Amino acid sequence: MVDESFDTEQMKEPPQPWEFRSKPAWQRLIIMIGGVTVNFVLGFFIYSMMFWTWGDKYLPTENITWGVQPDSIGQVIGIQPGDLVVAVDTYQLKRYNPGLAKTHIVIDGARKLTVQRNGQPVELTISPEVAEFLSLNKNKDVMLYSLRQPFTVGHMQETCKGILFWKKCEPAPAEKAGIQLGDRIIGLNGNPTPYFGDFFNGVKALPKGEKDIQVQLLRGADTMNLAVHTNADGKILASPIMDLSKTFEMKTEDFSLFQSFPKGWKKMSAFLGSQWKAYGKMFSGEIKVTESLGSFISIGGMFSSEWDWYSFWNLTAMLSLVLAFINLLPIPALDGGHVMFLLFEVLTGKKPSDKFMEIATMVGFVLLISLMVFALGLDISRLF
Repeated sequence: MVDESFDTEQMKEPPQPWEFRSKPAWQRLIIMIGGVTVNFVLGFFIYSMMFWTWGDKYLPTENITWGVQPDSIGQVIGIQPGDLVVAVDTYQLKRYNPGLAKTHIVIDGARKLTVQRNGQPVELTISPEVAEFLSLNKNKDVMLYSLRQPFTVGHMQETCKGILFWKKCEPAPAEKAGIQLGDRIIGLNGNPTPYFGDFFNGVKALPKGEKDIQVQLLRGADTMNLAVHTNADGKILASPIMDLSKTFEMKTEDFSLFQSFPKGWKKMSAFLGSQWKAYGKMFSGEIKVTESLGSFISIGGMFSSEWDWYSFWNLTAMLSLVLAFINLLPIPALDGGHVMFLLFEVLTGKKPSDKFMEIATMVGFVLLISLMVFALGLDISRLF
């Protein structure tokens, strides 16, 4: 066949019975969709096995004890500390999932957010400018809100310089000052900060750069005051407990082996549906291509610095489905390009000439390489 190898010498010889080009169009079509079919099946199978192994663990919205803490962009919309985000447009958010709310805004074009404030529903308007802001690549990790919870220290981050064996690390400013895991931070410079968001915003409001701050905390039954010298970014590099099950009442929906397959299919369909909408918005210009494309550098950045089997399999399924989706695009040199020409042959009975296929594949190959170089360039520019 005329593919990326461009073995045109063999194409000059008469077709042999064992060659791809000697087979009927319908058989060649089956071969061309074989790869993407396996990618789709793999993604579906991984999702199904994840549901069977781990079930579906979630935090019900009704169990969010202290409401949510809005990020700066959430404050622009009108979310207030303590609100419960219950719906985006007509979609009811019965589970805590700020990423899903963001997806509805960026991909589905949702323009209304409903929060529960003091027991009453309040509707907030989402402007197109906010949606565009959330779609930018540099804001891919930005969420409208996070959980409002007490600041019980669950992690402290070292500061490291260098690489591999030449890397030198020093403890977080919080650890240097004597703060320990399990301490509950309740105040900053004499001002009460009952929740992590209060402390975070308090530090953020202080002058930038290194500084000395007073941190009040609870350790068991004792109240303590510690002086902390922040890093150059004004941070103490301590974060609250990330395991929500230690702070909130979670729920887990378990599935049998046979029940897991419909759930896996539903999750795969939802993911592919969002991909289809995202590409449509890119082609229409609603989402900037330069903010959405990425190379292997972006893919590497998706993986956590700490090993987690659930995250690993989830990303593996996503990458398999994305590969299948992109491979089906009707671009010569991709499987989708070959499928497009084969469907033409099946419908018309006319087979494109080998010369035409050679030129089309070359054009598609150049387009793909150009796209790869462009995506790599975008990722490199984002590093600086």
